[in-house]
Amino acid sequence: MKSCLETLPIRHAQLPDLRDYQTRMDYARQQLYGLTEPLLLIDAIQLPNSLDPALTYKCRVTYGAQIQKIEFEPYLPRPVHTLKLVQANHLDYAHKYADRTTINHVFAQRGTADDVLMLRNGLLTDTSYANVALYDGTSWYTPALPMLPGTQRARLLREGILQTADIRPADLPDFQYMRLINAMLVWEGELTGGGCTVIW
Repeated sequence: MKSCLETLPIRHAQLPDLRDYQTRMDYARQQLYGLTEPLLLIDAIQLPNSLDPALTYKCRVTYGAQIQKIEFEPYLPRPVHTLKLVQANHLDYAHKYADRTTINHVFAQRGTADDVLMLRNGLLTDTSYANVALYDGTSWYTPALPMLPGTQRARLLREGILQTADIRPADLPDFQYMRLINAMLVWEGELTGGGCTVIW
């Protein structure tokens, strides 16, 4: 049985709001293992005293029926400016699997771009590691059927910052700006400069 993964940002040596991570973890364990008794992240994650409050860390929680491993590492963002449209109808990433072999195979098709923007049944989904949001000059939209619904995406939808829509490659000229969404990327205050360009 595949192991799953939750990736949490640790900023100022503090845990984030865990509700969306816990919800996704509970759902994965129920769907994959038939387990309904939750593993509480708040109890499992013990922050090391050695964390520098000035740095951002990535906390990786690997789990199956039980939590298998918890790791901390300094977070180094990877700049992404260009995205290559790639067909990924075959990809099964309904849960955040620890094994990213299938994602890596799609990522390898990026050519000279920084990352891929995956298409499923003609609709935009995600990049190799993030959901996407597109701005039409008035509102922000995110694909209604992502490969993997992310925790940051869930929060932005809950707060009314994002709306869902079916977005096709032909719709891209209708948008002025695209940005990536995941737990490690801060949404607030980031809207400066170019965003991502999509390569056909």
